[in-house]
Amino acid sequence: MTTLFEKHLRKINATPMRFTRSIMDTIHWEARLIGIKGARGVGKTTLLLQYIKKNLPLDTATLYVSLDSIWFTENTLSALADQFVKQGGNYLFLDEVHKYPNWSQELKNIYDDYPELKIVFTASSLLEILNARADLSRRAVVYTMQGLSYREYINLILGLDLPKYTLTEILDQHVSIASEINKKIKPLQYFNDYLHHGYYPFFQEVPELYFYRIEEVLNLILEIELPLLRKVEVAYIAKLRQLLQIISQSVPFVPNVSKLSERIGVNRNTFVSYLYFLEEAHITRNLYKDVKGITQLQKPNKIYLENTNLQYALSPDQANIGNIRETFFLNQVSVQHKLEYIDESDFLVDHQFIFEVGGKSKNDKQIKNIKQSYLALDDLEYGIANKIPLWLFGFLY
Repeated sequence: MTTLFEKHLRKINATPMRFTRSIMDTIHWEARLIGIKGARGVGKTTLLLQYIKKNLPLDTATLYVSLDSIWFTENTLSALADQFVKQGGNYLFLDEVHKYPNWSQELKNIYDDYPELKIVFTASSLLEILNARADLSRRAVVYTMQGLSYREYINLILGLDLPKYTLTEILDQHVSIASEINKKIKPLQYFNDYLHHGYYPFFQEVPELYFYRIEEVLNLILEIELPLLRKVEVAYIAKLRQLLQIISQSVPFVPNVSKLSERIGVNRNTFVSYLYFLEEAHITRNLYKDVKGITQLQKPNKIYLENTNLQYALSPDQANIGNIRETFFLNQVSVQHKLEYIDESDFLVDHQFIFEVGGKSKNDKQIKNIKQSYLALDDLEYGIANKIPLWLFGFLY
């Protein structure tokens, strides 16, 4: 335990506080068991360490530990919790829990056996978290952590504190909001950089290795997690990687399931399941005409990559700009809202608002007779009426 406390203190002292993610203010930290899931590299570890540094005393009542520590080769998580509580521990922060065998069952037991203990855990394996739902149901409050929003990216690189806005505020007040932001920065100056390499906070570390690290994450999910956790045949992994490249270059991708399943060499239902698994792993976003009652065997109407940086990682020279714009809109808006496919336009949001996404010259011909319809347009500093700058939807979180 002494070794773990020493590592804990070193990490806390080395954690910068200049910039914190907005999700920190939305988590109900008073809950007894909190899970934070998110793709590798979105900043979950930093979030835990910053919360501890900002809110908890540096004494033996608090402990941060990563479950990929060599300490766990000879010790169990249950033994750690027992010893920690006996020494007066109250707050236990467990990072990368999916690296520990049978973690969900042990966490359930710890939760039941030590009611005085508050636990926060993170996991990068989204498929592993989904597998553990039975053990953790009714106990854990689980949050999903996204990559950086465009607002957070600007705040991080410029040291600012620009506020976030609700969707209603943007729709009703976008002219005045854009005016306020343009007084402080030129939002279009940084937008393309964000689309290219600003989603994962590790873009600051070694910029030259940014896309290499993204490819490593994709390979881990495709080559290890999907075969291990979703029984995807290893022989089809190369075809799925090829499918991802096709999606990144499309305008956007409308799947012909029959042809694609035949091309990959699996039956239709198996192929649709694979598409479902890719979304579960947060590699893709599937858009459906009706989000109610989505099943594993329901064909998506459109498929996007999860974020725009993945598009540049997979197709650095052939990423389609129309797809990039729609992917950005979907990625940023879907954090707090439901998006569906609609025949008349690009997106239906919350069963209420219709959006067409495009460049600044795009007109509203397609949606002009539809109530509560809007254009989200690239290359605009300011909007007018129902024409809203696309970048402004990056200020929702």
